[in-house]
Amino acid sequence: MDKPIKVYVAVKADFSEDGTMLPREITWEDGTVFVIDRVADIRQAAAMKAGGQGDRYTVTIKGQQSYLFFERSPNLTGNNIGRWFVERKTA
Repeated sequence: MDKPIKVYVAVKADFSEDGTMLPREITWEDGTVFVIDRVADIRQAAAMKAGGQGDRYTVTIKGQQSYLFFERSPNLTGNNIGRWFVERKTA
């Protein structure tokens, strides 16, 4: 059975004084924590492999560039404003 391409992950993030959400570390599905060294870009973009649309963060982790997506919740109230996901690398 193939694993899903879209993998929801736990993310620790900070908010800048202007309200920008900046991810700082990702916890993968096996519990491994990856520290984000740099956020190079933030833009609205589609997840081409996994499908869906959201805020695409171009991040650097251990010298490797990757994309991290924030999928906004359609609900404007409550504590759940959205979920983070990454696209699983395919073999």
